[in-house]
Parts: sequence; C-alpha cells; structure tokens
Amino acid sequence: MRCLFVVPPFAGHVNPAVAVAAELTARGHTVAWCGPPEVRRLLPPDAVLHPTAEAPDGGFGALHARWQGLRGVAALRFLVEDVLVPLAYSMRVGVDDAIQAVRPHVVLSDQQAFAGAIGAELHGLPWATSATTSVEFSRPFEGFPKVHAWVRDRICAVAADAGLDDGWDPRFSRHLVLIFSTPVLAGTESEPPAHHRYVGPAFGARPAPVHFPWERLAADRRRVLVSLGTLNREAGTRFYPAVVAATRELADRVQVVLAAPEHLVGSGDEHVLAREFVPQLDLLPHLDAVVTHGGHNTVCEALAFGLPLVVAPIRDDQPLVAQQVVAVGAGVRVRFGRASVPEIRDAITAVLDQPDYRAGALRVRDSFAAAGGATAAANALEWLEAS
Repeated sequence: MRCLFVVPPFAGHVNPAVAVAAELTARGHTVAWCGPPEVRRLLPPDAVLHPTAEAPDGGFGALHARWQGLRGVAALRFLVEDVLVPLAYSMRVGVDDAIQAVRPHVVLSDQQAFAGAIGAELHGLPWATSATTSVEFSRPFEGFPKVHAWVRDRICAVAADAGLDDGWDPRFSRHLVLIFSTPVLAGTESEPPAHHRYVGPAFGARPAPVHFPWERLAADRRRVLVSLGTLNREAGTRFYPAVVAATRELADRVQVVLAAPEHLVGSGDEHVLAREFVPQLDLLPHLDAVVTHGGHNTVCEALAFGLPLVVAPIRDDQPLVAQQVVAVGAGVRVRFGRASVPEIRDAITAVLDQPDYRAGALRVRDSFAAAGGATAAANALEWLEAS
C-alpha cells in the first residue's frame, strides 16, 4: 500500500502521524509526505517529503508573532482566516503534484491541512482525517451558533473554490476519521459513527534528540514538569516566575523541571532545573505531575503515563482540553494570565497529594492502552485501502 500523509507545519500535528507512518513502514507499506518545507525538520531523516509552496505572509514565524497576543474568538478568527485558509490555498498545487507523483492508494489528511482532503476528493481517492485533538467531536461551539457557522462556512468555501460541492467540509472524511484520543478523555456520550475511530495517542521517535542532565534529577523529591509547548514559551513571562515562586515553599519535597528559555526563568532557585528544551517522552516516566498550557499532545503524553495535570490554557482548543482533563478528574485548571502564586501552589499540591487526581489520570491511561495508538491507526488505514 502506498500512503500520502498531508500535514501542516505544526509539531503537535506531525508527531502522531510520524508514529503511524513508522508502524505502516514496519509492515512493508510505503509512506510519503506532503506539506510546507518547514515540515522537513519534524520528520525522520529518511522520510520522503513532497514540499508545497512556502507559507504565506512571511512564513509561520511572522504569523505566530501576530497570533501570540490574541485570545478567545479573536485567536480563533486569526487561526482560521489568517493561517489555515491561506495555508490551504498555498498547498493546493503541491498536494496535486504529490498525488500524481506518489499515486497513493490512501491519503491521510490532517484536519488542519484542508488541501490534502480536497486533493484526495478531486482525484477520487479514499482518504482519512487525522484528528490530533478530539475537541471538534465534543461540540466546541455549543452555545455559540454564529461562531460555529462562520468557521464552517469559511472552511467549506475553500473546498467550494476548488470545485467541490457547496457545504463540503474538508475537516471530516466520510471514509475514516482517526481521532488520537479516547471517549474517556473526550467525554463523548453517544456512540460515535462507525467510521470514527478513537485510536488514542500515537507516540513515535522524535527526530532530534535533546541532551538532558539526568544526574540532576532529585531522587528524594517529587518531580513536576512545567511546559508551555514550543509555540507559547515567550508567553510565559509572568507564568514561569509565578510557578517558581509558588513552589519555593515546597522546595524540600518538590523539584520543578522547567522547559523554558533561560532569560524567562531567572536563576538561584535550587529546586528548579531549567532547560530550554527537554526530552519530554523520555522524561515523563520519571515525573509525578505535569503543569501545561493544555496542548493536546502534552496532555495526552502525560496522561499516557498516568500523570495528573495542572492545566493553564492560553487559547485555541486549550480551554476545551483543560475542560476534558477536569471533567475526567485527572487534574486542576488554573488561569494562565491571572493565576496567583497561592492558586498555583494549591493546584500543584492538590495533584501531587490528592489520590483522586492520580486515579483519574490512570483511568485515562488505561483507556489509551486499550485504544491501540499507532497500531490501531495503521490497522484502520489498511482497512480503508482494502474496503
């Protein structure tokens, strides 16, 4: 089977697909990739990438600088109107060229890479949606019908411009939707459609190993990772120092591993081990809790190891992911922009000391293990090709 994976240049969207591609390759299938040139750094060295056009408007670095200060509906509007829609138009020709070059049996199109779904549909190919977050399936705009209609109409208009039926939505395949979560975490109450497969998170090798001073991990204290992800580091100007201050009173029993740029952290706190980058997947088995912005990948990675969470959502789907964590009893939510030092300290103490949070995290962990991850996703893509 030949597969074409179409992805945006966002690590949280590429990493699960890399794990699925590795599983398919191990079974003897061929996987090629298509996406903007920035995707190359996120792929294994031997991956075959068919690059699309460069990102519009000065690249994603410039877009990110504009997006970082936005919140709520303004951030959502910017994501759709200024990032995802232009990305779809810039990728269209490259996706078409890749389909003609690879001649895939199946296309896997990330939910934010609309051009992959459009290209597959125009070529009459079976295609699957790669949904790296489950929030689209938990009524994210319930109570906000105008927002829901605007998002859907703007995205469907991209497909209509390509000649597809008016109202055809490239985010949701009618053939197969791979959701990298489980109903336990997503909180879905009703039975999902048969072509929706909750496969749980898929973890694979990361392309660039990160050096970490393992000998500095404290054996006599509980260890807490604090990470805002790669895109939100500079937003932590207030949050990082607040976490450091909040944990000073806990320094005799808690070590904080802080994934942040050095200039935002300061120095002098013995209980803080600060590194700009950490090998997160390798580090998680050595931790007791995680403080995060609510990125779906980080949340799922922590829960896959049964680690309770303190979630401080910033924008986009992060408040909804935080809501999922709280609803399943696996963590505490705090206010990113306004959380006080005592509030943060109480939240960290709660997830470390109250066993119910650990129990909630373990329940999600067990659901992930049962879902199958990359193995289940590869099985589903083989089923799609054979059907």
